[in-house]
Amino acid sequence: MSDHLEHELKKEFQLERMILFSDAVFAIAITILALEIKVPPIPRKIATDALLLDSLGEMVGKFFGFFVSFFIIGLYWIIHHRMFGYVVNYNRRLLWLNLIFLMAIVLMPFSTGIYSEFAVRFLKVPVIIYVINIVFLGIMNFALWNYVSNPKNKLSEGINLSEKKYFAYRAIIVPCVFFAMGVIYIFIKKEYAIYIPLIIPLLMRIFKKVYFKKHNIQS
Repeated sequence: MSDHLEHELKKEFQLERMILFSDAVFAIAITILALEIKVPPIPRKIATDALLLDSLGEMVGKFFGFFVSFFIIGLYWIIHHRMFGYVVNYNRRLLWLNLIFLMAIVLMPFSTGIYSEFAVRFLKVPVIIYVINIVFLGIMNFALWNYVSNPKNKLSEGINLSEKKYFAYRAIIVPCVFFAMGVIYIFIKKEYAIYIPLIIPLLMRIFKKVYFKKHNIQS
């Protein structure tokens, strides 16, 4: 086996390790989210449909936080999967950027738990913690994409300029929406602010349509 081939196989193996490790972190984080939702502690002897419905009603915040965070983590897993589809090389800085990005993912169950438990009481601290987590996650995703897509770093192949700009702009939608949610929650209207993240899919769809039309890209 030539030294060049051995080097390429070693590089491919190290990249695969990083991707598999990242996938495991995503899977564990998204599973831990569900562990925050526990069966209502109603003794079977006194359990009734009314009691059960009341208990489930008190858990609406937990379910809401779970679904929002589940789709946020799922969205970033899809983005990470697509991003590393372009990656053909790695260096120490990429490993660290990816690790810090994953740290934000690992924190999601914690920030979601606090947010789900106390945000329904319209406290500010849980929302601030949750928003900071997701904004940090978005910033790290943006930084990771910019580093991977920079041709000077020689880490990726097949990324054209339009794709580079599109995914860079798209990366800031989620943190911007959650930052807006935090500002509106703290300073304007708490009752409506918690529903703002639900517009993210619509904003992404509109942005894609506008960007593709402007740059004559076929979807």
